[in-house]
Amino acid sequence: MGWTTRPLDAETWSLFAELVERNNGVFGGCWCLGFHPEPFGTVTYNRTTKEERVRTGRAHAALVLGEDGVAQGWCQYGSPQELPSIKHRREYDKDAPPLPDWRITCFYVDKKHRGQGVARAALEGALDDIARTGGGLVEAISEVTTGRTAVGRFLYSATVELFEQFGFSRVRQVGKHAWIVGRTVDPA
Repeated sequence: MGWTTRPLDAETWSLFAELVERNNGVFGGCWCLGFHPEPFGTVTYNRTTKEERVRTGRAHAALVLGEDGVAQGWCQYGSPQELPSIKHRREYDKDAPPLPDWRITCFYVDKKHRGQGVARAALEGALDDIARTGGGLVEAISEVTTGRTAVGRFLYSATVELFEQFGFSRVRQVGKHAWIVGRTVDPA
């Protein structure tokens, strides 16, 4: 399938909202708010808060659209101020790497489209968006899957192997299978 990406913004909010609603609010109502500074709340609160962030330019993601124009996934990214909550915080802070310009915190792919390159397209779209807005140091905390079976619900941050295919390097291990990965993206 031919995937295209578009930035999440006021114009694409309805595409994002339809995808989330079609998938039970994603993880039971997260609305991809869990890494933002606001406290996690009810499904209605999460949706309203995410929409307000998107409409005011304080939430970023690359939406992946199918040939029919329907959103099938995304990759969320933002500044550390926009996305201060990270996995493995205690271990991360023990020897924190340089503060990045951007963080990639989560991916979501519609259940019917997993294994079809949506996450790959989402990451590529996010990196393109980051380059267009000036580039800089990008980090993520992801899971190594080589040599093991990983439960899909724990791969909302994609895999280290996918990031490595896009030029990311492992910075430091922060969990049994979790690594900080990073790379510098040149401005477009």
